[in-house]
Amino acid sequence: MNKFQAMEVFVQVVDTGGFTRAAENLKLPKATVSTLIQALETSLSVKLLNRTTRHVSVTADGAVFYERCVGILADVLDAEDTLSRTRLSPSGRLRVDAPTGLASEVIIPALADFFELYPDIRVELGCSDRPVDLVEEGVDCAIRGDRRLADSRLIARRVGTMHYATCASPAYLERYGRPMHPGELVHYRCVNYFSARTGKMFDWYFTRDGERVQVSLPSHIALSDSYAYTAAGLSGLGIVQMATFLTSPMIDEGRLVPLLEDWTNEPLPIHVVYPQNRHLSAKVRVFVEWVEQLFSNHPSMH
Repeated sequence: MNKFQAMEVFVQVVDTGGFTRAAENLKLPKATVSTLIQALETSLSVKLLNRTTRHVSVTADGAVFYERCVGILADVLDAEDTLSRTRLSPSGRLRVDAPTGLASEVIIPALADFFELYPDIRVELGCSDRPVDLVEEGVDCAIRGDRRLADSRLIARRVGTMHYATCASPAYLERYGRPMHPGELVHYRCVNYFSARTGKMFDWYFTRDGERVQVSLPSHIALSDSYAYTAAGLSGLGIVQMATFLTSPMIDEGRLVPLLEDWTNEPLPIHVVYPQNRHLSAKVRVFVEWVEQLFSNHPSMH
């Protein structure tokens, strides 16, 4: 038995709550995961996990062993990363998750530069506006725009700021006219955005000369994907409030028209998050630093 691998497997089973997901994250057969756990329990002469047909939970002894395993694995990775940083060539698979629009419009067009710097890193980039569970799904880090990061298992590093613009298509404005104050939006057709995780509609925020207006809008349509939301605005379905990295080129092309320009839309902090009980490996560290630099150089992200 490879005890180091068995410890990695054990930690992954505890984190994900099951053998199947652990096997998927580690790209191992489920039978191998089960065999390694059994061999580990045999070598330690202790039961680490309680197993039922539907659920796997850690025993009291297993919880103590889990904490020691996390520390040992972190120390081993730290030793490897020290050598990796010396060689200036961090390597391996890096699983990242990012919102669809941000990934497509900002991150992916710049990834060639990242690979020039770090050719030995293999990036698996999940693109979705649904927040993933990093621990359960085996994701190394995620890029998130959120005013309140509620998951206490995650460490967040702020890397940028997302700015918003309120706008509509020329066809919409020709038909319905232009609001002059945020409070008037309740009388116009607007497109709402809702959380794919909670179903909650997001309010719109405006500030001007110290005045702050928060608007909850009725709508004929609400969406949970940034590209679908963009399509709704371009199609004249209503007024939209979108990130400026998406709206700026469309405004320049005349496909969207900015509204309420004397008001500022409240910006959204952008963070890279990663599990707090995981060592920040060299490949994650260099990616986070690269994203931070990318956003600081982007006209719409700082």
